[in-house]
Amino acid sequence: MVQYEMNLFWTAVACYGISSFCYIFGLLARKEALFNCALSFVVVGFCGNLASVILRWVAGGVPPFIAISESLASGVLIAVFVYLIAQLVLRGLESAGVLVMPVCFVLLGWAGSLAKSIGSTIPPALQSTWLWTHIFAATTGFSCVLFASALGLLFLLKEKKSGGLYERVPGLQRLDELSYRFISGGFVFLGLMMVSGALWSNQVKGNYWNWDPVEVWSMISWLVYGIYLHLRITMGWRNRRLAVYSLVAMGIMILSYWGIPFVSSNFHTGFRIEH
Repeated sequence: MVQYEMNLFWTAVACYGISSFCYIFGLLARKEALFNCALSFVVVGFCGNLASVILRWVAGGVPPFIAISESLASGVLIAVFVYLIAQLVLRGLESAGVLVMPVCFVLLGWAGSLAKSIGSTIPPALQSTWLWTHIFAATTGFSCVLFASALGLLFLLKEKKSGGLYERVPGLQRLDELSYRFISGGFVFLGLMMVSGALWSNQVKGNYWNWDPVEVWSMISWLVYGIYLHLRITMGWRNRRLAVYSLVAMGIMILSYWGIPFVSSNFHTGFRIEH
């Protein structure tokens, strides 16, 4: 089963990489055929990603998001799922894949380099219903703000270019509004992530806040998006400034969500699944 899981995993990585190439060059060359090809590879990659996560879960019997590599794989899975749902519900946003898919490709490839053997038992500290809420909120919040940053990039591109594929992309005002909505949703989910994490921490360690590096950076990310909402609602910011802000905020989000847990020993990395 392990071999099947890894084959499916690397198939997903390859498909995400090919789709990234198709999206980027499709946008540069303004070739719609490349976009259609990219979406096909996204769907195949998503199926491989989903199957590998499920197989790992079945094989180990523990949630497939405890280790950093598993967290990356599950987070990418949700991000791609949100992207695909957006394609069904919203029209003309295929080009958002020009940012979403390269980010997912890099993160999933990184997950592969960190992959370890499948765990068989889960530490008591991680056996909490709050853990599920925490992970769901974190991955959904990340997915929302990633898509919002992709819309910000589309805004900047459409602002300078026109014709061809850009005619299919929604207008600048629509892109600005959609980005705001996705960031609003992401802000709510990131807030839920922090609340559930605090309740989980209290259940395990007897206090709600430990000044853990991941906790601090999670709060920073949440405040960064809170500032975005403040700038838009109170200060009246719109369009280009917020598009640039969303891209900068995405970099901070990636650093806090996966970078800090990787380089820092803390509560979030202090538990190890037994193999």
